[in-house]
Amino acid sequence: MEINILAFGIARDILGGPNIKLSSEKNLTVGQLLELLKERYPAFKELTSLAIAVNAEYAGESQLISADDEVVIIPPVAGG
Repeated sequence: MEINILAFGIARDILGGPNIKLSSEKNLTVGQLLELLKERYPAFKELTSLAIAVNAEYAGESQLISADDEVVIIPPVAGG
């Protein structure tokens, strides 16, 4: 399965671009994807929060990701 991941802000900087394709031999949950990202890109471990959206909706860690899903990494946002 190949997952197309979009990233914004610091997540884009960590990945080295606005999107990557990640291959997996099995279907992943959002939680498994987060662990895989932290393993491949250790800088993600340093972020205080990180959210994943699947098909334009925030996704919980148990949500299963399908190959055709749009997956977006949403980094922490600060504002004032």
